[in-house]
Amino acid sequence: MSKKREVIASGNDLAAMAAVDAGCMFFGGYPITPSSEVMHTISDLLPKVGGVAIQMEDEIGGVAAAIGASMSGVRSLTATSGPGISLKAENLGLAQMAEVPLVVVNVMRGGPSTGLPTRVSQGDVAQAKNPSHGDYKSITLCAGNLAECYTETVRAFNLADRFMQPVFVLLDETIGHMHAKAELPTVEEVKASIKPRRKFEGDPKDYHPYEVPQDEPAILNPMFQGYRYHFTGLHHDRDGFPTEEKETCRKLIDRLFRKVDEHRDEIELNEEYLLDDADILLIGYGSASLAIREAIDRLREQGIKAGMFRPITLWPSPEERLFELGQKFDKVLSIELNQGQYLEEIQRAMGRKDIQKLTKTNGRPFSPQDIIDKVKEVF
Repeated sequence: MSKKREVIASGNDLAAMAAVDAGCMFFGGYPITPSSEVMHTISDLLPKVGGVAIQMEDEIGGVAAAIGASMSGVRSLTATSGPGISLKAENLGLAQMAEVPLVVVNVMRGGPSTGLPTRVSQGDVAQAKNPSHGDYKSITLCAGNLAECYTETVRAFNLADRFMQPVFVLLDETIGHMHAKAELPTVEEVKASIKPRRKFEGDPKDYHPYEVPQDEPAILNPMFQGYRYHFTGLHHDRDGFPTEEKETCRKLIDRLFRKVDEHRDEIELNEEYLLDDADILLIGYGSASLAIREAIDRLREQGIKAGMFRPITLWPSPEERLFELGQKFDKVLSIELNQGQYLEEIQRAMGRKDIQKLTKTNGRPFSPQDIIDKVKEVF
């Protein structure tokens, strides 16, 4: 059994610690409630390991700097909340098209617009699927407890380098500001999990970064090391130069889908709690799952057999498992701190429209009693 570290910290602090332990060497961002502690903490930690943290003039500058750092070959992070993602959207699309790895921590708050800056929400789930316009496949992870604020950030860096694209880590105000003990893997375990970004090591004249199999990401060598290619947000050929040749454009976008879709087994991660003998299926994620777990324990004390399915990878969604669960359970309740953004995906995956829902959008978290009352009301 692997050793664990016990750390007392907040979720935001743990995300920053995870980034540094995972080899992040650059942070570019701008403070915004309730994510600012990520920047505060990493700005203390990075200089101690030779890294750089910079507060840019705004969220747009923050993500642009982070993308530039990643192009030089280092692991790079930006962190923000929902309105900041809105501002970063154009550059996130650039990173998707050019295939630049980046980790984006989004500590969700109430919205739209300025919304409820100091209150909890899970209102950015749909945004995380398509933060920018165009066709591509998002990878979005969602921490459901303090330890996962750390472990999912580590996993995000590994996935970003593996699939050469932005990877989101969703926290929310509750879990970001929650302060308690977390059991973490050792730094040695984290460092052992790091796989170097793929690199072309042949003759520079044979280097074509986007000439890869249709289910694989581009191989972008670090800039300034003798391998030349063009960097653009336009549709591009094997060397990155803009093109409108129809088959080249088709294959490029097709590959942005297939590099994710055909390797879901490397991305998908879920938790199932007391499902084996359950009669009622509760589905939730993030900090809401903490209340769901306690509600299930209380319901079982009353003889009501409920269980939970918690997607940790939200996008791409665990559609196959959701379909299986939809066949097994007649009674299904989706629980979200929004108006039902993931419910639409659950309905699609299960092929059903009879899913019950419990939502909240007033900036307050669920209590276990909220969930117990809803279960008794609808089932």
